[in-house]
Amino acid sequence: MIRTSLSAFGEILILLVISVTSIALFRRLGLAPILAYLFAGILAGPSVFELFSDTHQISLVGELGIVFLLFSLGLEFSVPRLIAMRNMVFGVGLSQVILTLLVGFTLVFLLGLNWQASLAVSCVIALSSTAIVIKQLTENAKLQTHKGQLSVSVLLFQDLAVVPMLIVLPIIAGASDVGLTTSLLIALLKGFFVFVLMMAAGKWVLPRIFNEIAQARSDELFVLTTILVALLTGAITQLFGLSMALGAFLAGMMLGESQYKHQLEADIRPFKDVLMGLFFISVGMQFDIFVLADIWYWLLLSVLAIIAVKVLIIQAVIRLFGYNKSDAWASGIMLCQVGEFGFVLSALSLEHGLIDSFVASIMMGVGVISMGITPFLINHAEHLSYWINDKNPLTVNPEESLEPSDLTDHVVICGFGRVGQTVSRFLKMESIPFIALDVDPTRVKEARAASEQVRFGDARKLAILSSVNIQTAQLVIIAFDDLPRAITIINLVKQHAPQAKILVRTHADDYLQELIKAGADEVIPETLEGSLMLVSHVLFHSGVPVKRIFGRVRRERKNHYNGLHGFFRGDTSKTDSDEIEYLHAVTLPKNAFAIGYKLNELDLPLRKVEVNSIRRNNQDFNNPEPNIRLKAGDVLVLLGSPHKAERAEKYLLEGR
Repeated sequence: MIRTSLSAFGEILILLVISVTSIALFRRLGLAPILAYLFAGILAGPSVFELFSDTHQISLVGELGIVFLLFSLGLEFSVPRLIAMRNMVFGVGLSQVILTLLVGFTLVFLLGLNWQASLAVSCVIALSSTAIVIKQLTENAKLQTHKGQLSVSVLLFQDLAVVPMLIVLPIIAGASDVGLTTSLLIALLKGFFVFVLMMAAGKWVLPRIFNEIAQARSDELFVLTTILVALLTGAITQLFGLSMALGAFLAGMMLGESQYKHQLEADIRPFKDVLMGLFFISVGMQFDIFVLADIWYWLLLSVLAIIAVKVLIIQAVIRLFGYNKSDAWASGIMLCQVGEFGFVLSALSLEHGLIDSFVASIMMGVGVISMGITPFLINHAEHLSYWINDKNPLTVNPEESLEPSDLTDHVVICGFGRVGQTVSRFLKMESIPFIALDVDPTRVKEARAASEQVRFGDARKLAILSSVNIQTAQLVIIAFDDLPRAITIINLVKQHAPQAKILVRTHADDYLQELIKAGADEVIPETLEGSLMLVSHVLFHSGVPVKRIFGRVRRERKNHYNGLHGFFRGDTSKTDSDEIEYLHAVTLPKNAFAIGYKLNELDLPLRKVEVNSIRRNNQDFNNPEPNIRLKAGDVLVLLGSPHKAERAEKYLLEGR
């Protein structure tokens, strides 16, 4: 038993080493992480090192990655977004998928495969890589161009088409017992029943559950509930004989309209990424590299054929809907690869016996090669489209971007309490774009009902900040008083949005230096600012010129409120913290140790105490000079924590 456990542990450890090394290498080469996972699976699989005697366990765990992937995909399918892009999504996207399925099915069937295998292969060919294409378009700032939006629309429908494909492929594998028509009809009825059940749960059950969970303010509980919902809905659909992925997709789609969407995405992402990595590793383990080495020329020919067919189909469909040639060809070049869902469908088809390992290896090889060259194709899609159209890109007017996002050069407000809402009102008056984040579900619900720009999400997570375009924000306001949370957000903003200024609101100035050291551009202590405003009114009504008042206030802010630090403590003051500094007066009698010494001759700084002022002969010396010599009767006003001030007083009086 112990020996087996050690062996399993060693296998997992070696797999982790291979995976980490592969991902680091592929990232250095600018290739997608998916390819790194596939490469790691090939190395760990029977083709090379044969590390695992039983790869079924890894495949079983990896399938959970598909569940979480479909859950995340469902979160993206908001009904308003689909309606806004309906012409491109359900026009261009639907036409591309149907036409590619028909052409792919015909060509593969003519090559000698049966109709079930032909349908499975054509489903793989019809899909492109959402992850790689959108990532490259974002990095190249082409996401908002016409060709970028066309590509995204096609990808949206392809992702939507994955769901019926996941249902149909297992059905046609076992259709001989009952009949294909009957099997599809039964699956349709089951799917309709499950859909109604899920929608009812999404409308009346899940929102109440997440409201209660959010009220608890527990990150762990929120994450666990998210995982439970994804797996439970998958289990329900599996109970009805349908795919687990379908249930997860429906659950994600139901929650995609809720205020918790972005927080759910952030919470599920780590689990999805790790489990998807395991899934692609398990796919790579099925990759027979020696078989492909013998038929490498057929593999390359298949890659070229699939790329050519997809480019021709996509550009023809886009031109059919009235878009210009350059956009059509560029979109076709961007979407000509076989995507990550192709691996999912290939593995599913192999599992149900629709295709053999030889065909599966070819399809996986096509996917790996086509995805590997995708970044190059996207980077040069525009020039290739001009070359195909026999046009010089220098003579073509640059296309105008679509309407830019509202979230550009905007303000991000972390915390939508009293302070955050007050700030937002003044920003709204000046027509300054902003977006707020808050973790109070009731507050977010009330604010969103009033059409306020606020989202539910924890600003300590990069995914949440990215969802509000932190990379293009001009200002970040941390409007809550929580030092650990504030420092975490400051670090994230400094790392991923260095151009953004950071303003932090605190109740007092207890942690002012820590926040400034962490990277905050300005720290606004609420108590001290209130004191400054009160002083401003007092001085104004006392006849002091406004210019002098503004000058004094400006100097206090510039000096980080040094003139306002410290106060005399009373019975209600907190005395159990060394972080809070108080003022403490010490009178020097005739026999005091410090008499005759200069301030700089005493080791008060080493005792972390400052002399704020000295009162001598009814005259105050604020910020006294270091060389002032102390006399009997002097009253020293010390600034420091209670314990340190008391020890300093004993030193001044007794010398110890």
